[in-house]
Amino acid sequence: MCRTVIDRLVTWAFHLGWVLVPRLPERVAAGLFRLIADVIWWRHGRLVRRLESNLARVTGKDAADPSVRDLSRAGLRSYFRYWMEALRLPVIGKERILTGMRVTGGERIFDTLESGRGIVLALPHMGNWDLAGAWLIHNGHPFTTVMERLKPESLYEKFVAFRESLGMEVLPLTAKGGGSAYAFGTLAQRLRAGRPVCLPAERDLTEKGIEVDFFGARTRMVAGPALLAVQTGAALNPATLWFEGADWGLHIHPEIPVPAEGTRQEKVAAMTQSLARAFEAGITEHPEDWHMLQRLWLDDLEPR
Repeated sequence: MCRTVIDRLVTWAFHLGWVLVPRLPERVAAGLFRLIADVIWWRHGRLVRRLESNLARVTGKDAADPSVRDLSRAGLRSYFRYWMEALRLPVIGKERILTGMRVTGGERIFDTLESGRGIVLALPHMGNWDLAGAWLIHNGHPFTTVMERLKPESLYEKFVAFRESLGMEVLPLTAKGGGSAYAFGTLAQRLRAGRPVCLPAERDLTEKGIEVDFFGARTRMVAGPALLAVQTGAALNPATLWFEGADWGLHIHPEIPVPAEGTRQEKVAAMTQSLARAFEAGITEHPEDWHMLQRLWLDDLEPR
């Protein structure tokens, strides 16, 4: 099947999901998405095997260990719960989000913003980050984020419109012609104005990524969160998320300070390593809610 046809099918599937899933009763939608997750897990295809390989790194076990296989099933259910809730987010009421989000360390956001200082919230792909974003907006703090361009372009535009409808400001990670200077400059402006910025941060396999130790092996993470903090004076706080029964968990970790000494590059590298350590702690506590279905560690990458 040609790439164009596949792109159109994916686009239509998402369009259909945005229309139909919010109209389903929550229990029906949850059961349907859990069934889809179980079927994909049972087929044990490439994505599931990659998830198990990543979870094996986290747990320190062999990917063939039965406990890792069980964990991958829980992980896939968590991942599809994220999609079910993301599609239903427009019909999840404000009160449900505010009462269902169990937050520790939330005062670290509000105290920082109250002081007039911007804050960078850096997070791994865990739990339901869209819903956590809605929680922050419902608390009176709309924020700016970035999003990688999806293919086809119409699908990317639909995602942007969806997130903007929730109150987020969404910037493209790269301009159509390439380059990310626009996004970085705009994020810096928002932080200097004392506003929050939320950025996914545990995966950047480009040559610009910062090499860090992560669960005992080397990977690259994005430099942007630490670089923004160094350049603007904003706070840098890791955030980790998970599902807690029918509710959601969110932990705002302590601020990662800018080192007093070293070059800018050395400061960014040290702060990014501290970010990796905070992510390790959150993922270790809730490995089933870490949605990493791609290659992450450098020694897992295929030769260019």
